[in-house]
Amino acid sequence: MTLNGWIQILIFCGIVILLVKPVGAYMTRVFNGERTPLSPLFVPIERGLYKLSGTSEREEQHWTSYVFAMLLFNLAGFVILYLLLRLQGSLPYNPAGMTAVGPELSFNTATSFVTNTNWQNYGGESTMSYLVQMAGLTVQNFASAATGMAIAIALIRGFARASGKSIGNFWVDMTRATLYILLPICIVLTIVFVYLGVPQTLGAYVTATTIEGAQQVIALGPVASQLAIKMLGTNGGGFFNVNSAHPFENPDAISNLIQMVAIFAIGAGFTNVFGRMVGNQRQGWAIFATMGVLFVAGVVFTYWAEAAGNPLVHAMGIDGGNMEGKEVRFGIVLSSLFAVVTTAASCGAVNAMHGSFTALGGLIPLINMELGEVIVGGVGAGFYGILMFVILTVFVAGLMVGRTPEYLGKKIEAKEVKMAVLAILCLPLAMLVFTAIAVILPTGVASIGNPGPHGFSEILYAYTSAAANNGSAFGGLTGNTPWYNITIGIAMLMGRFLVIIPALAIAGSLVMKKTVPASAGTFPTHGPLFVGLLCGVILIVGGLTFFPALALGPIVEHLAMVAGQTF
Repeated sequence: MTLNGWIQILIFCGIVILLVKPVGAYMTRVFNGERTPLSPLFVPIERGLYKLSGTSEREEQHWTSYVFAMLLFNLAGFVILYLLLRLQGSLPYNPAGMTAVGPELSFNTATSFVTNTNWQNYGGESTMSYLVQMAGLTVQNFASAATGMAIAIALIRGFARASGKSIGNFWVDMTRATLYILLPICIVLTIVFVYLGVPQTLGAYVTATTIEGAQQVIALGPVASQLAIKMLGTNGGGFFNVNSAHPFENPDAISNLIQMVAIFAIGAGFTNVFGRMVGNQRQGWAIFATMGVLFVAGVVFTYWAEAAGNPLVHAMGIDGGNMEGKEVRFGIVLSSLFAVVTTAASCGAVNAMHGSFTALGGLIPLINMELGEVIVGGVGAGFYGILMFVILTVFVAGLMVGRTPEYLGKKIEAKEVKMAVLAILCLPLAMLVFTAIAVILPTGVASIGNPGPHGFSEILYAYTSAAANNGSAFGGLTGNTPWYNITIGIAMLMGRFLVIIPALAIAGSLVMKKTVPASAGTFPTHGPLFVGLLCGVILIVGGLTFFPALALGPIVEHLAMVAGQTF
């Protein structure tokens, strides 16, 4: 570890902290329907879309109607994307002559992008046409991100409102998230990325002649526009197979920093949105502090593990940290930081091979996802995810003091606790059950690229990434098989919608409750004690749930490495 490395980490953290309030303030105005600098441009478009779709910004929905609208919208997105993939060979803007995608892979890919996972069992530049990349994958990057933001706002309204029946309008929330937040920022990011050297073209692939005289095809395409939303919307799906390790997707350290900041910007800003909408910004800062503590701990641990390197390599007289699977232009520190950022934020974009990290270095990305990716998390998804743990935490605090738990003046009763627990437990259900089945089936084991505990970690990482809607992979696992395409697709659906539906049920329950004033016995939820308790609940729930599986994978792999055993 070096001083330069720590400075780079501190610069990133400082930029994110500085963005929290302005991003939060702007998003609050957008979702409250207040005037913004972009209103003169987008208000006529917004109203035109409402008129076209038969809705109005004045119409609000009960939570069940909100759920139905959300499911209907996502089902339509799935069907359209699936058809685009299956018909790709017959559609235009296909200069490389890509053929139709197979049914199992089409199901997996359509599910992946609709759920904001972007798990990719294919190489983008060798499988997808320009039309599918733009009209299919990029469009769903916007739609899935807007869906997550809408759900978060609906849940926040449940805490902020009292004695009501509605939690907003899904169509309005999704439209505003896209028009006023995602689209304008992505336009700016696209221009910046093009300036930094990222391609943005509809021209054909280029054939170059190497020094040896061989012919090499260089893939190009509308990369910058997809890169912008894949980062800002915490989607993570790369235009190229190697994602942000490719020099056309991530040319240098500046583009790398911009991408990491974009991943965290909206998720971190949601904590401030929460504080503003409930009328107490300290509540939002407490949640942000919890996220910050867990994030910094993960960065420090991963950086230390990768900088320490492999003792078996050191015994051969090769000093230094672990550079296997990392780009020289990023090095150990920026590769470690990027890995923690992308798995804390449900993004899944990678600038290094996570499977080449040391056992302990790869442990943190796994843990980040197994905790539900509530450390900032995906846009919207991370925030409504951590609110499930907040409900569980105030319930535990209520048990400690022997009174009905409260949060922001709302009584947290049996229904809210049951829904929160259901949302929390659906993730390990998908992650662990599918992993257990895959490691005993010949079709599952046949895809493992490495023997021993690392092979187990490959399978565990795959289903963890899918259920957490992350999309990154350890590598080494051949995922493009009927078994993995279908089961990983099911895990993605479980991890997305079995969290969203209980979250909206909680919003519907809370919005009907009256707000009671704080009393002497009310547990304060804006100070260090609450931050510590919330961190503890998150880690204890994660530890009790996943430690046995982690002990079979990265932990035993590390112990074997220390003992000098290889596989």
